Amino acid sequence: MTTVSDYQAFHVELTDNIAHVQINRPEKVNSMNAAFWSEIIDIFQWIDDTDDVRVVVLSGAGKHFSSGIDLMMLASVATELGKDVGRNARVLRRKILQLQASFNAVDSCRKPVLAAIQGYCLGGAIDLIAACDMRYAAEDAQFSIKEIDMGMAADVGTLQRLPRIIGDGMLRELAYTGRTIGAEEARSIGLVNRTFVDTQSLLEGVMAIAGEIASKSPIAIAGTKEMISYMRDHRIDDGLEYVATWNAAMLQSADLRLAMTAHMSKQKAVFDN
Repeated sequence: MTTVSDYQAFHVELTDNIAHVQINRPEKVNSMNAAFWSEIIDIFQWIDDTDDVRVVVLSGAGKHFSSGIDLMMLASVATELGKDVGRNARVLRRKILQLQASFNAVDSCRKPVLAAIQGYCLGGAIDLIAACDMRYAAEDAQFSIKEIDMGMAADVGTLQRLPRIIGDGMLRELAYTGRTIGAEEARSIGLVNRTFVDTQSLLEGVMAIAGEIASKSPIAIAGTKEMISYMRDHRIDDGLEYVATWNAAMLQSADLRLAMTAHMSKQKAVFDN
């Protein structure tokens, strides 16, 4: 059974425990307009609240993943500014924090989020994929931290999340130069896990990986993601203490006994949501 929801900026389908969240503005190169930023929070809240969703695939409709923030939206922010520097700063800071919250919703989602990227992945789109668990690309994918060419520092997560994904030095090179890299270089620096020849094989491949994740215990997947995310900001001994406390409860789940029995009998375990 497939559940379908259409938004102004997204098309969402839920099939076999996989939520396919697709940016759906191909005529605008999937640029991120005002609706995008508010709807993504609602969508990922629904994902977090819906036990039938076990994993998320995030993609872009058409030839490109996303060209980043809609410049018309940036222009509309400029109309809110007046003559007082202090008040302008307050308006801009509030707006930036609102945009950050949209991608924080992706990052903090309890379910794994897999990004499937083809064509352009520019500017704000890099901020978005940095908030995902894993990234995969078609061979025509092009990545660029474009904010430097707009005379600004990226401010929605790229500079905070990417050093942990591709390393400090490479992040600095890409952020300082704004140069475009292709899919193969993106794979070689760890930005994407794997490349595919075209968009169709990309989606098929990522859906297959998502299906494998969806077949696992949702209790075990949630705990694994929580521990990995926790370790970005904590020491090893903090993480060990946290996972001991976490598993003191979670190891009592029926999923553990079910998984062990299936493994010993060489059968496939089927877990409740």
